[in-house]
Amino acid sequence: MPKPDPKAIARAAASYLKTHPEELMRALRSAMALRVGIPLDAFRYFARELLSGKKAPRDLVIDAAPPGLLIGATFRVMGSDLRARVTVFLEGIDVSPSAILLTTRIADLELEVLSGDSPIAGLLKSGALDLSKPGNLLAFLPNRPPFVVDAKDDRIVVDVMKADKLASRTGLRRALAVLTPVLNVASIRTRDDHLDVQLRASPENLAQAVAAART
Repeated sequence: MPKPDPKAIARAAASYLKTHPEELMRALRSAMALRVGIPLDAFRYFARELLSGKKAPRDLVIDAAPPGLLIGATFRVMGSDLRARVTVFLEGIDVSPSAILLTTRIADLELEVLSGDSPIAGLLKSGALDLSKPGNLLAFLPNRPPFVVDAKDDRIVVDVMKADKLASRTGLRRALAVLTPVLNVASIRTRDDHLDVQLRASPENLAQAVAAART
């Protein structure tokens, strides 16, 4: 995976704002409402720039399906080319200094076999896999990722802090200890081809944040 080029990202952002000046007014309105709106074009850009190589997904689609996010991609598994399409809804978020728990609901999962006769292709063609309950499939994987803390039926709970690159970052935990008492995330949902992060302020906990900053 190539490393992000800050200069290229800055040029792309400047070009985007030049062709989408309405984003500046939207950002101002969002800030006044304690909301951060991220254009889905930003995710599409990073996907194009960073997801490359033989094992990278192809024909990636990222679209809003309010309040969820629709994702589609073609990838190769065990010698078979599969086309996947799924809508992800974020139904709960709990941010603390020790964990960032995301409760997701997976809907309308589709897996189409494009080519190949691998075992996974055979299972999909036979209808033996119950795609309506992806959480159950994930729960029984022998090498389930450590950041997946729970999976059942159509719901999957992920702890972002258990990802390999974040688990050992004490600086991030310290920053969360200072920020989360006074500013937290209330919801994340799509709207108008944006991913809107709604924040929740708790100024009454300022003393707790100050105490965390001093430790």
